[in-house]
Amino acid sequence: MSVIDVLVMVPCRPEQFALLEQRYRLHRYDLADSAGKTHILEQFASSIRAVITTHTGGFPEALLDRLPNVEIVAVASVGFDTVCIDACEKRSVAVTNTPDVLTDDVADMALMLLLNTVRRLLNGVDWIRSGRWQRQEVMPLNTSLTGKRVGIVGLGRIGKAIAHRCEAFGLLVCYYGRREQEAVTYAWYSDLTEMAENVDVMMVVVPGGIQTQGLISKKVLKALGKDGYFINVSRGSVVDEDALIEALESGDIKGAGLDVFANEPYVPARLLALDNVVLQPHCASATEETRGAMSQLVVDNLAAHFAGQALLTKVY
Repeated sequence: MSVIDVLVMVPCRPEQFALLEQRYRLHRYDLADSAGKTHILEQFASSIRAVITTHTGGFPEALLDRLPNVEIVAVASVGFDTVCIDACEKRSVAVTNTPDVLTDDVADMALMLLLNTVRRLLNGVDWIRSGRWQRQEVMPLNTSLTGKRVGIVGLGRIGKAIAHRCEAFGLLVCYYGRREQEAVTYAWYSDLTEMAENVDVMMVVVPGGIQTQGLISKKVLKALGKDGYFINVSRGSVVDEDALIEALESGDIKGAGLDVFANEPYVPARLLALDNVVLQPHCASATEETRGAMSQLVVDNLAAHFAGQALLTKVY
């Protein structure tokens, strides 16, 4: 059997990566400096048949153009907006991602951000550590969740898992999407600003990319209102980050819980200075179990492709 060359933009988990090392000749583009990257492409570009990457690693069209015989790009994430999908499709290069396996962990993170933000958990920790509680200073009251209205932007797999969890906490759920879903009983809004005006919490779970860039605008945030909370576990690009910061600073919205940012891993200093935000380093799916399952999908999709079988999670 001939050796199959695979370009690694971002490696998977160690257990799965060990399997890949046994089956393929891996070229560590992620570890190479500029000269090393040039060497890999000069020596192996024509023999590379697969690429492994993530949303963070991406896969630009300029690199695709350097790989004349690539057949498949296996993306270890649900999102693939950093991958040149259109160019891959034109070249008949298959693209796979890792849906489903991270649904529960991302939904858990959304609820964790919601609870921490609204009930001000981290503020309470700081209150104790600063000695204010010992000095008999009473921490300001926070807000109850029960009976609040939550609007989910994007009621896909993860959105539905979030909705299920929200119901368990006594929240009233509605959603915004391009079309009404017949299989759900939640109220549907076709107008995002209108939904923002009628909810206490807005949670965003849409894919990134051009179609959703800046979807949560200054107008939408203004409509959410001074008692409203904003939670984002999708992509930093879906919200006007400057407008969000301004809204948090001015009190146009009450608080935010954010797992994603516009220019990761760089978080604006103005956000870091606020005490009405809860921040996480894009780690909603970052559990041993889920990242292992995502990595296994990469392994299994590559195995299926080179065995001439149907791909498990083909993007198109």
